[in-house]
Amino acid sequence: MTLRPAAAGPAPETADPPVVLSPAAEGGRPPGRRKSSRTRAQAWTAYLFLAPWFLGLFAITLGPMIASLYLSFTDYSLLSEANWVGLDNYDTMFTADERYLNSLKVTTVYVVVSVPLQLAFALALALALDKGLRGLSFYRSMFYLPSLLGGSVAISILWRKIFGTDGIVNTFLGWFGYEGQGWVTSPDTALWTLIILHVWTFGAPMVIFLAGLRQIPQNLYEAARVDGAGRIRQFRSITLPLLTPIIFFNAVLEVIKSFQSFTQSFVVSGGTGGPVDSTLFYTLYLYLKGFKNYEMGYAAAMAWVLLLIIGALTAVNFLMSRFWVFYGDDK
Repeated sequence: MTLRPAAAGPAPETADPPVVLSPAAEGGRPPGRRKSSRTRAQAWTAYLFLAPWFLGLFAITLGPMIASLYLSFTDYSLLSEANWVGLDNYDTMFTADERYLNSLKVTTVYVVVSVPLQLAFALALALALDKGLRGLSFYRSMFYLPSLLGGSVAISILWRKIFGTDGIVNTFLGWFGYEGQGWVTSPDTALWTLIILHVWTFGAPMVIFLAGLRQIPQNLYEAARVDGAGRIRQFRSITLPLLTPIIFFNAVLEVIKSFQSFTQSFVVSGGTGGPVDSTLFYTLYLYLKGFKNYEMGYAAAMAWVLLLIIGALTAVNFLMSRFWVFYGDDK
């Protein structure tokens, strides 16, 4: 018997490997290129929204600053071409211009006296309001109002009336048999009326102090009371050290703002800085030189000196802060 080989059946079918189409074959772009295009589009969108700010930076800030720096080395009167004079304007300020030196002295006295008084008054009021009074939001808004109005022309005119010869202050003093005087027309008291006006605008630092007081942990006061510490000791050992960053912040802002004060002196003195230049602020004298005497080159030099003074004082404040400002993470 002869065996025959079995007939071979059909060969098993094998699955073809999947065909992976490239992004280009699918009609798309590579992921990296697509992501790059999206990032570029987002960047252009950001630049578009930032364009007004850049325009203001170069056209309104940097451009005039560079122009004023050039003009500070020239003799420029707005009515004629600028003539290069080098450092003559700066030399004249400190060697031959007595009114300039007087304006620097008046402004320095104003800053040194008014800023500490304002901060002390603001801190005292913030401590009083931090006792959980009813209607705290109302009082906070009312006390903040002077900061919004203190630099206005209307308040300056009102201040001149209050401290005038027939003002409210003299009327009040007359009730006690004291004959008042013209406080804004006397060289001995005119500057002090402006200092009082600056102290009256205590609202902004007060609100900041109040926010800082709310961040001090109450358990520190509770522990201090357990140890027998009184209110004064608690203030010296807890409140004041933990508020030093807020005090530093307010001090830097108020010093810068005080050196730039203009409206109060201009309105109260009638735009002259009188009487006898006792209220001649630095910025007022700069205005008189630039827009009354048309010495724009000299005024530009004064502006740059003021910038250097404010910058130097701010740098000194930051350098000295390491010796008295306490932060929570300091050891």
